[in-house]
Amino acid sequence: MSATPQKNRASRRVLAAAAGLATVGALVAAMPAGAHGHGKGHGHHAPARTVDVQLLSFNDLHGNLEPPAGSAGSVTETQADGTTKAVPAGGVEYLASSLRAARKGHPYSITAAGGDMVGASPLLSGLFHDEPTIEALNKIDLDVTTVGNHEFDEGATELARLQNGGCHPVEGCYEQGKKFEGADFPYLAANVTDEKSGKPILKPYTVWKKNGVKIGFIGVTLEGTPNIVTANGVKGLKFHDEIETVNKYAKELDRQGVKSIVALIHEGGAPASSSYNYDCDSPAAGDGISGPITDIAKGISPKVDALVTGHTHQAYVCTIPDPAGNPRLVTSASSFGKLYTDTTLTYDRRTKDIVRTAVKGSAKSASKHPAPANPVSANHIVTRDQAKATDMTDLIARWNTLAAPIANRPQGFISADINGRGSTAPEKPLGNLIADAQLEGLAPADKGGAVVAFMNPGGIRADLVYKATGSEGDGVVTYGESFTVQPFTNMMNVVDLTGAQLVSALQQQVSGSNEASPKILQISKGLTYTLDMTKSGAARVVTDTIKLNGEAIDPAKSYRVAMNEFLAGGGDGFAALGAGTDKLVGASDLDLFNAYLAAHSTAAAPLAPPATDRITVVQ
Repeated sequence: MSATPQKNRASRRVLAAAAGLATVGALVAAMPAGAHGHGKGHGHHAPARTVDVQLLSFNDLHGNLEPPAGSAGSVTETQADGTTKAVPAGGVEYLASSLRAARKGHPYSITAAGGDMVGASPLLSGLFHDEPTIEALNKIDLDVTTVGNHEFDEGATELARLQNGGCHPVEGCYEQGKKFEGADFPYLAANVTDEKSGKPILKPYTVWKKNGVKIGFIGVTLEGTPNIVTANGVKGLKFHDEIETVNKYAKELDRQGVKSIVALIHEGGAPASSSYNYDCDSPAAGDGISGPITDIAKGISPKVDALVTGHTHQAYVCTIPDPAGNPRLVTSASSFGKLYTDTTLTYDRRTKDIVRTAVKGSAKSASKHPAPANPVSANHIVTRDQAKATDMTDLIARWNTLAAPIANRPQGFISADINGRGSTAPEKPLGNLIADAQLEGLAPADKGGAVVAFMNPGGIRADLVYKATGSEGDGVVTYGESFTVQPFTNMMNVVDLTGAQLVSALQQQVSGSNEASPKILQISKGLTYTLDMTKSGAARVVTDTIKLNGEAIDPAKSYRVAMNEFLAGGGDGFAALGAGTDKLVGASDLDLFNAYLAAHSTAAAPLAPPATDRITVVQ
């Protein structure tokens, strides 16, 4: 999802400094040779004219091997009576079981992913540079994935290592006598090229083959990746237009005789309902979805038969007409392994193409025996009431043993859930807590002299959950839990900004590239203002209400402002924050957060969720 700074622990800073672009070229050379063409399943049948190919897909796993805690670990389901309920979901022990059960009886089955498999991961995976997640995906039999923006959190050199294997260049091998093998599935990056050579840094596409059936996969991430990843993560790389890139490689595949093509696109949309089983083709095709993927889908060549998408962490199975006016499937399976999409692609052996008639059957069909919709697709919940995959249980236990000494260390105490990721409000309780921790840590003169702190909402990756996740006890915040909230470990910056620049930054939350989908900064105590969402663009910020400690902001005055290095680099469309001067680099955001928890809570006096009264919202 958006606002995704680079993971940047001390060891990683060394890695980033040492990593040259020479290694990017090695990515292409070291890629698995040939098409990734092993099919799943067994059995030989006399070739019929058509073959049903099962496409299982998911997206935005973000290294969530264990079931996600709190509100992040459930999906919304609409019941027959129109009410909704939250269903606990996710965790690779259940995802593996769901996918393996779904494949039964399907001799032609492919499993594909829509990007962000790694990055912004909980400590169990993040502490080990996401090697545990790659290992889990290998065991799950993932066939192919596209890169997402998070695959660039640690730069192209580290992405190459995830693909090709080898122990971490700074931290080495994590288990004695075991070398990290890398992904046994291809990562695709058709629209990411080396600035110098102009060549894709990874394979642009792959072709899945079985018994004469050929299906091509093209993978792209959003063109705007550099705006939502720290500069070091995308250094020396160029990101290209999604539509142009997919169309270019669809032509190339077509020339090679590959007529069945699926695009894996790490960009998405927003359905009109948060329920995973919402019909986004009601009342008509694609009516119930908005956002960047709608224009992308309308521009992608009719040669492409289906789009597996991601990035927005939403659930949808939609039909959006292709440029020829024919219905085409666009899917996304929420995030964190809570859903998977099961799509049947009917492959015509004569034309070598997917039969595309209608994506969904109509209940209002005049015929008593309507032709089955094709492709047929639906999202399914990865429920936690099924048997766990024992190989995943063993994998989690093995890595947990390595992580435990760090993960289980208590950092502080809370009296109730403090929602961050799980809050849909512009001002989030956990956002206030994080911003206050940053201000307190950087307010002393020798630490930067900050008078206000800003936190990007997308950098808050979870909730702080009161219920114990292990043996620590209810209300105890462990290092593993605080890491899961802020997994990037960004270094903090304190800079000089004028009052005018501060006002501009607040306006940039709701204007420019953020107008359609506002990114509301989380602010430290003392800063207050009104956000009028009945207006448009920058006018949504009511400038004469902006006050710091009760005083109006003086446009000409200089203010010391604390923020993470991602925001200080102008990330997420905040050019005004990137204009700061007299920069002082402080401790990491995670260190400040943990220090604040320790200073402000005890078992007898736990920290309560902070009030959300800093931003007054007019709807």
